[in-house]
This record gives sequence, C-alpha cells and structure tokens, in this order.
Amino acid sequence: MEAADEFMKYRSPLVSRYASKEMAYNFSDRKKFTTWRKLWIYLAKAEKIVEMESHEKDIDFAMAAEEERKLRHDVMAHVHTFAHCCPTAAPIIHLGATSCYVGDNTDLIMLRDGFDILLPKLARVIDRLSKFAEKYADLPTLGFTHYQPAQLTTVGKRACLWLQDLAMDMRNLQRARDDLRFRGVKGTTGTQASFLQLFQGEHDKVEDLDRMVTEMAGFKKAYLVTGQTYSRKVDVDCVSSLASMGASVHKICTDIRLLANLKEIEEPFEKEQIGSSAMPYKRNPMRAERCCSLARHLVALLSDPLQTASVQWLERTLDDSANRRISLPESFLTADIILSTLQNITEGLVVYPKVIERHIRHELPFMATENIIMAMVKAGENRQDCHEKIRVLSQEAAAVVKQEGGDNDLLARVQKDPYFAPILGHLDSVLDPKTFIGRAPQQVTRFLSEEVRPLLEPFKANMDVKIELEL
Repeated sequence: MEAADEFMKYRSPLVSRYASKEMAYNFSDRKKFTTWRKLWIYLAKAEKIVEMESHEKDIDFAMAAEEERKLRHDVMAHVHTFAHCCPTAAPIIHLGATSCYVGDNTDLIMLRDGFDILLPKLARVIDRLSKFAEKYADLPTLGFTHYQPAQLTTVGKRACLWLQDLAMDMRNLQRARDDLRFRGVKGTTGTQASFLQLFQGEHDKVEDLDRMVTEMAGFKKAYLVTGQTYSRKVDVDCVSSLASMGASVHKICTDIRLLANLKEIEEPFEKEQIGSSAMPYKRNPMRAERCCSLARHLVALLSDPLQTASVQWLERTLDDSANRRISLPESFLTADIILSTLQNITEGLVVYPKVIERHIRHELPFMATENIIMAMVKAGENRQDCHEKIRVLSQEAAAVVKQEGGDNDLLARVQKDPYFAPILGHLDSVLDPKTFIGRAPQQVTRFLSEEVRPLLEPFKANMDVKIELEL
C-alpha cells in the first residue's frame, strides 16, 4: 500500500498524533503476536524448542491475514502461520490450549507492561509539581470556594491539593499493577482437563506446567480459578485506576485554565506559538485543554469494562472481544499522552506574583474585617459596636466596587473614620497577606516530606527524562 493511501482511511489520533512510541508499541500487532509465539514456546519448552525460538519474531503478517480470511479465527491463523516456518514443531503448537491461552495471557502482559510505562511518567509529574509546590509554599494567593474569593491560601498549598490526588493515583496504579496475575494454562473452560489428559492424570505435572509458564512470562502468581477467560473484573480494576487518574488530571488542568483566565498562572508558551488565528494577543491554555479533552475520554472508557464484566455468561461469551480490543489499548494510550502532556505543563508553569498580589489587594479589605475587629477589641473597644461600624463601611465599599466599577476603598474608609484611630498605627501589619495564610507553608513542607518524596523513591532513576511534546 502506498503511503498516500494511509490518508484515505481513519487512523486513531491516539497513535498517529499523541501517544508515546513505547505505549503505541505495547499494544501493537508486533508486540501482540510475538507474545503469542513466546507463549506457545513456553508451553512447548520441553520439546522442539530450538526451532520455535528461532522463528519467534519473523511473522509473515500477509500469510496470517490470508489464513484469518479463510479460517475466520485469528488465533488459528497464527497457529498455521507459525507452524509453516516450524514444520517439526507444528504438531505440538497450541497443544491442549484454548485461544484464551494466548489471547488472555498476552492481554495481561500488555496490561502489566502498560502500567510499567505509566508509573514512571506519573512519578515525574509528581516530582515536577512537588518542586513547584516547594518553591511557592509561602506565596499568598486568593483561595476560592464556589469560585468566589475566600480566605487566602498559598500557591504551593494549592499545588499540594493537586499532588494529593496524584499520589492517590500513584498508589492505585501500583496496586492494580501488582494485583495482576497470569491466566496461565487452564484449558477451554478453566478446568485444565486437556492438560490432565496430556499428562495421563498426573495433577502435579499440570500444576508444574502452569507454574513454569507463569514464571517464564514474568508473573509471580496465576489465577487459581478461571473460566475460559480470566475474570473481566480484572479489566475493570485496571481501567478504573486509569479513569480515576483521568479525573484528577481533569481537575488539575481545569484549575490551571481558570487561573490562566485570571492571569495568575500560565502553562508553558513557546516563543513562536500562536494562541489564536484571529486574536494575536491570546495565550490559550491549549495543553491543559488537551488534557481535559482526553481525560474526559479516559473517564468515559470505564463504562466499557464495567458493562463487559457484567454480561459474561457462565464460563465466557465472545461479546467481550471486540470491545476489549478498543477499550483496553485506548485507556492506556490515553493515559499515556495525558501524563506526557501534564509533565510538560508542570515543568514550565509560569506564576505572576504581581497579578496575584493585585487580586489580593482587591479582596483583602473584606477578608481583613475580622482581624480589624480583633485588633479594636484588644484596644478596648466593644466587639458589637465595631462589627456594626465595619458592616456599614463594607457595604459602602462594596457598592463602589459593584455599582461604580471602582476599587475596593474599605481601608481608606477605615482610615478616615476617627473610631478606628486606636489601631491606625499598626494597620499595615494587621493587613499583611502572610498573616492570613495560616499554616499553609508548614503543611506544604510536611506533606512533601512525609507523603510525596517516599512515593518517588523507587523511580529516582527515571526522573531526568524529558518529554518532547508534539503540538
């Protein structure tokens, strides 16, 4: 097929546009079918092994496609193709096995290897964001509840809210990966009947075969019971951890987009990057928007394995197959590009302290009313009288802001009112933003020390990898 013909058919943008080479290869036909051959080699380890091993990778894809057209069965097509180049071993290829021996076991290998690609990427995102949190641990900023200005927090403390979610995702992905077992050698309905017959009723030999193949494939354990397939709840567990991570990333990147609108924080922006074809001044948060867009897809993919697991009749039904060919690779491919993009964002986040300070000045007078009242009471005034004075002045200042579009002049009103004369000498210290952030800096320090850094320890060797992000 000529290269130009590739543009005449749909290509998944997850592969053609976004995902890393490592993750794209992990779910490729090459990886899938060479793994099938490895599994047949493991099964036949005791005989004809040299011939089979020498032909592990030289797959004739054209022959396999032609065989599948004739046989209408993908596994048997590859059995015949493998047998063609291994005539001596041909009689024992796939002996005693069902299609799910290669299909399901290969899927489990791909899931495990997929997690091994994602975990270091997630660790790097956490590492970059933890450095950001540490740098801005004590920079006061407006906190928001209901997207309305609330008490102050710090830029670093807010980043720790993002980090806490990602730390949970790290633990979830690691657990899902570590919980994976091998389907092993179980036969057509999971009873191992064909292998018991092959070994003439010797149960120990069947168990030894199952254990040996499991170990060859790099797994510590196999599922003790299966139907024809491993339980599709395993897929739910894996995709659930990815979808949960997708929700975390969507929240983080939505926050970044909101802050970009306020001009407090921006994602990286290349020197020659164009924000808008129509509006040259714009710096759109397109990386964060891409993350949100793909995260939405990742979250939605969870419904596939949930529904598939719920309709697997008895020992199995084939209505899982077409769905899993799409939903499992797409979950990992989507998670892969989300993490690559988020690493790029967190490596280059830009903070504008002067803009943040200006926003604080606009809102702080209202937030400072309680501090002013406390200071007046310490100076000997009545709390209720002071509260009423502040209430009246606050309403007047709010009218200037909302009805006239003016600046918040509450402090000027306080300074002009003789009632507040006792505290005017130290009003600046009462209104210092750093007196409004509570223990945010201390919380950042402790959180990074106790919860984040230990989580990153196993991934130290992978921390310096940079992401070349294709825009």
